[in-house]
Amino acid sequence: MELIKLNHPHSYKKEEFSPQVMALGYFDGVHLGHQEVIKEAMKIASDEGMKSAVMTFDPHPSVVLGRRVQHVEYITPIEEKIRIIQKMGVDRLYIVHFTPQFANLLPQEFIDDYIIQLNVRHVVAGFDYTYGKMGKGTMETIQFHSRGLFVHTVVPKLSVEGEKVSSTLIRKQLREGRMDSIPTLLGRHYTTSGIVVHGDKRGRTIGFPTANVEVSEEFILPVTGVYAVQIYVAGNWHQGVCNVGYKPTFNSEQAAKPTVEVHIFDFNQDVYGKVAIVEWHKKIRDEQKFPGIDALVSQINQDKHSALQYFEKHYA
Repeated sequence: MELIKLNHPHSYKKEEFSPQVMALGYFDGVHLGHQEVIKEAMKIASDEGMKSAVMTFDPHPSVVLGRRVQHVEYITPIEEKIRIIQKMGVDRLYIVHFTPQFANLLPQEFIDDYIIQLNVRHVVAGFDYTYGKMGKGTMETIQFHSRGLFVHTVVPKLSVEGEKVSSTLIRKQLREGRMDSIPTLLGRHYTTSGIVVHGDKRGRTIGFPTANVEVSEEFILPVTGVYAVQIYVAGNWHQGVCNVGYKPTFNSEQAAKPTVEVHIFDFNQDVYGKVAIVEWHKKIRDEQKFPGIDALVSQINQDKHSALQYFEKHYA
């Protein structure tokens, strides 16, 4: 896949690109609804003998437009988004650096500079896609703005069990710990990645050593609790049980951010400093404070059993 990063104003000329079919969207999560848009663009491109392309934006528009004070957490930070789109088999991925100047483009200016100027012959987008200053350009105005130089396809809303598949719904489910229902929206289990770092090493003293994964702050973390997970580290996938939270049994004061600690089943390698991918499968219970170590160890044994049962049922 060819990766093209665009800064506004860009200096590309139409003749630098072969004709292409472009899917437009922010695509956080690259969920099943997004995949419908991208696959439609890929199908048209194949049928018409053109290149397939996706255009997305970075960072999130709300960071630039000041709608949120805090930093944005993503379902798929940009590197993850690139990886997933590449895996889908897209020919070109355009990442536009979203700035106040870019946000100020009138709808016609966006179409002229970022669609017509890139030799896009067919645009594919969801029914609710907007473009240009204040989102004034819509899939109802795009034909007017096209100047007759490209055609467009509108992909209708995708619903699962009566709810629109959306990044907003996925975020809600992550914050509620509903990990087992997320694949019906994402088309895959939710993953986060980070580096295995040294923790307080308390787990090994009670018979449950853990990999302490310092997850990138760009990812949304599921709500605190204990989860059945798979973890990819040192070249292989492993099953485990993960606690995301503040360890209230040991800590009287809540830390600034939760920790992600995975007890990996049948595993004793040194993986400090390695990148780990945590794949979240099912929430087992809420995080809780125990009266002592024995009660905690007893509960961890139960958690491990619950996770093993889950994996045996679904992956035997």
